Formats: sequence, C-alpha cells, structure tokens
Amino acid sequence: MRIYTVKVGKMNQYIKHFEKIGLPIISKYSKLIGYWYTETGVLNQVIHIWEYENFNERIEKRKALYDDYEWLENFIPTALQMLEKQESRIMNATSFSPIK
Repeated sequence: MRIYTVKVGKMNQYIKHFEKIGLPIISKYSKLIGYWYTETGVLNQVIHIWEYENFNERIEKRKALYDDYEWLENFIPTALQMLEKQESRIMNATSFSPIK
C-alpha cells in the first residue's frame, strides 16, 4: 500500500497525471487493487494498493519499473513536484481476507 501526501491544491492535477501518464506505465509491472483519495481525517492523501504474489516478486517488478525510461522521464519529474510525503506499507492478507 502506498500513501502519498499531495501538496495543497494539487490533488486533481496529481490524480489526472497519474491516470494519464503513470498508470499505463506502472500497470506493465503491477496490478492495481484500488486507488482512493481522502476527504476526512488526514487530508490531501492518495492511497493505492498493488498486488504482488510475494515480496520477491515485488522487488523484481519495482526494480523493472525504476529502470523504465518512460516512468523516470514522463511521470516522476512532474509527480514529485506535487508531493509532500510518501509512505509504503507491505501488508499480508489473513486467510479470511476477501482481498488477497
């Protein structure tokens, strides 16, 4: 799960940039499970969850993404200008979780 704190006033711009530029690129490497933005609690955050079979697959696919020229040149420079903070959490599903 990734949580990004977006600069005040940049949420719509960030979401559009991710949808148009970032999502097609990252989708070559990872499966998006969900993508949300906050309206209560801590504001100006986007939260997204990506599916990986295991931690080693995540390492492999993230490395491939970080080597992707399109990601590095077309998405990252613009995206970083709109972000304040990034958090990353590795979550393991329980046996009874509807989402694995």
